[in-house]
Amino acid sequence: MSRLPQRIVCLTTETVEVLYALGEQERIVGISGYTVRPPQARKEKPKVFAFTSGDIAKILAVEPDLVLTFSDLQADIARDLIKAGIPVYALNMRSVDDILAMIETLGRLVAAEDRAQALVAGLEAQIAAARAHAEASIARHGRRPRIYFEEWDEPLISGLRWVSELIDIAGGEDVFAARARSPLAADRRPTPDEVIAAAPEVIIGSWCGKHFRPERVAARPGWEAIPAVAHNRLHEIKSAIILTPGPVAISEGLPLLQKILWPESD
Repeated sequence: MSRLPQRIVCLTTETVEVLYALGEQERIVGISGYTVRPPQARKEKPKVFAFTSGDIAKILAVEPDLVLTFSDLQADIARDLIKAGIPVYALNMRSVDDILAMIETLGRLVAAEDRAQALVAGLEAQIAAARAHAEASIARHGRRPRIYFEEWDEPLISGLRWVSELIDIAGGEDVFAARARSPLAADRRPTPDEVIAAAPEVIIGSWCGKHFRPERVAARPGWEAIPAVAHNRLHEIKSAIILTPGPVAISEGLPLLQKILWPESD
């Protein structure tokens, strides 16, 4: 009999995505209500928690032998579960390497190391191809386009580390790359004047939980001087794709960034 976890609760969507990709979805006995990938998970698996709130009794009712959590945002529920005697593994993906490491870690937890390594190898090959495409595009244009990525609009929040790294891989220059390395949202809040001064040539919005509204961005006082606004290069990437630190950020988010940065390659 295997000593590895057989009844796993995933409190974020990226671990659900990975376990399905590894063919280990039968181990999942509960998910977060915010799970979006893969779509069938919402139909097949009971929703036992939101993201930072919910009834611990719903988690305990499915009798998990492991709960997967994410970052300090779920520290309170992790604490309560540990007090209740439930094993908890708290993941904290902040970079592209962290995403790949998370896949490898889950592979070890469910004895699917070979499948996890194959999944990682495929994503690494995609990253390498994107870098090669970026190098060729940069050589043709002579420079990297300057990118402003907006995670939220009120207040302005710009960037996450894995998003900033994916922009770099795609061939862009994140104008607030230094801010993106901070895990704290308070450190990633540029002023409108700082965005104007950064003069991005492309603006990419991914407002978590709501649609990006380019017309509202363009109407901000003084922003008509920003090259991206002047040339109508304002684009949206859905938050479920780019703000999720799982395989989808690479497999789908990276190609979308490439199309936005280098539209002539289509």
